[in-house]
Amino acid sequence: MQQPLQIGVIGTGIMGAPMAIRLAKAGHRVRAWNRTVTKAEALAPQGIDVATTPTEAVHEADVVIVMLSSGPVCDEIIMGEDAILDAMRPGSTLVVMSSIPVETARRQAEAAAARQIRYLDAPVSGGEQGAKEGTLAIMVGGEAATFDDINPVLECLGRPVHVGPSGSGELAKLANQMIVANTIATVAEALLLAERGGADPARVREALMGGFADSAILKAHGQRMIDGDFRPGGPAKWQLKDTQTAMALTSELSLDLPVSKLVDGLFESLVANGDGDLDHSALIRELRRRNALPL
Repeated sequence: MQQPLQIGVIGTGIMGAPMAIRLAKAGHRVRAWNRTVTKAEALAPQGIDVATTPTEAVHEADVVIVMLSSGPVCDEIIMGEDAILDAMRPGSTLVVMSSIPVETARRQAEAAAARQIRYLDAPVSGGEQGAKEGTLAIMVGGEAATFDDINPVLECLGRPVHVGPSGSGELAKLANQMIVANTIATVAEALLLAERGGADPARVREALMGGFADSAILKAHGQRMIDGDFRPGGPAKWQLKDTQTAMALTSELSLDLPVSKLVDGLFESLVANGDGDLDHSALIRELRRRNALPL
């Protein structure tokens, strides 16, 4: 069994809270901070210490895990006023598990190295359920030796895979998010086709499962679309953030990816029409709008 570590968790929202709980249940000493204090306080019955500031959460921590909403928010906490990098001890490890731009991760890695702090970018896929069950796909960028040392901690949360140097984890996550977004759009179109053609969308979904068209998106989000259940596991506004980040990078790399560009536009319209806080499977609502169908 791994020696218990002192772990600071920054961000205890939809994903961060169950991740903190899993780390505590694995025997680690966890101290958590969240901007909305009540979200962190709800974890106290799980044996998790609640910090009043981010710097308090990382004081004397062996490992700090950041699970915040965006690159700018991560930069503010990590490198802004009262930066957690300045409060972390040399030799400790910062693991940023948020979905942020590749260049942001590389810049954070450089800032960490200047303070003798090790850094991994390790975004995840699998949603709230994966965080609760410890089955997240974890894409990790950074030095291989750091990954090897921290791997037992990450294995409490899911299946970590080292994919390359700093920034590579975020690059892998962008690839993941492109696949997710594009597949959501295709499943939504297929279910609308079935509905308008006179078939039962639920039975069509059932018929497709197990064949080449099967996927986690068809199983989980196809059911959400059929039920009209868009309570957020992964809010559409966060999906848009990721598709826009991917599109910005494709432009820098002089890549023309027309399908992903089209789907990014669909998510942009979905959010603009007020559905940004719904689950990303709510993209079917945007297609309904475009076809003058009831929402």
